[in-house]
Amino acid sequence: MLVIGECIHVISRRVRDAIEARDKAFIQNLAVRQVEKGAHMLDLNIGPQKKAGPEVMSWMVDTIQEVTDVPLSLDTTNAAAIEAGLKLCKKKAIINSTTAAPERLALTMPLAAKYNANIIALALRATGLPVSADARVEIVADDLMSAAAEYSVPLENIYFDPLVMTVNGTQEHAPEVVKATRMLKQMFDPPLKTTCGLSNVSNGAPPEVRPVLNRVFLVMLMGAGMDSAILDPFDDKLMEAIRIIENRDDSTPVGRLYLALHDAYAAGEEFDPSIADMSDPDQRDIVKTVRVLENKVIYAHSYLQL
Repeated sequence: MLVIGECIHVISRRVRDAIEARDKAFIQNLAVRQVEKGAHMLDLNIGPQKKAGPEVMSWMVDTIQEVTDVPLSLDTTNAAAIEAGLKLCKKKAIINSTTAAPERLALTMPLAAKYNANIIALALRATGLPVSADARVEIVADDLMSAAAEYSVPLENIYFDPLVMTVNGTQEHAPEVVKATRMLKQMFDPPLKTTCGLSNVSNGAPPEVRPVLNRVFLVMLMGAGMDSAILDPFDDKLMEAIRIIENRDDSTPVGRLYLALHDAYAAGEEFDPSIADMSDPDQRDIVKTVRVLENKVIYAHSYLQL
């Protein structure tokens, strides 16, 4: 699992203030700590930055490359800022992101081709995001893969994103994202690479609920074949879940439950929660969360207490 650290994000007041003040120490500390926690790549979300975009992205790339050599994900809608960052990246970067909208493709795909960069391609048309996995895969096959051929971007440079939505209000999307991930891995030869913005699934949920939603959904997605995720590497339990799956660590009851969940989704089978000890709060929370993410139980902020 390629872990892309999400924490350098302009939506954070402290990050936004550090960018405005050009506070290198704060940004560098945040970068280094994410890598120390296990991030293999760092996402640099500077927002639109319509006027100052190229200068801000150049400063961010230089600032971070002074203290770490992990690859970078350049996250902005400003194409000029993306190109400014690509010119400075010492390792192969990811452009985050493009949609299937022709005007967005025309801005981003040529940059991916020119700089041999990776690119995240969202299963999203200008007309909106469909619910069903079939429709998401159709966007990938009909729009995004066609654009990759048109702009001479190798498919191995593209991470296709089926688009995770919040379970709070769009609960029906969660199982379709998992299904779309599996389809993208199974329907194409070679299998397409996939990624997602994991934390989107828990947006709007209470702080005490968000972590379990994130880590259970990630285990389900890993079972379906998800290759990478933009996530919070400071969430120790989330990083531990990744370690459990990757090392096949069944030394704890929670580890065995995660592996059973992962393996059921890897086989495309129904997850059997009967192995869980429902008297154990951690296992009970996992089972309740699976039911919500499978859209079998209606989400409520208090679902873990019900």
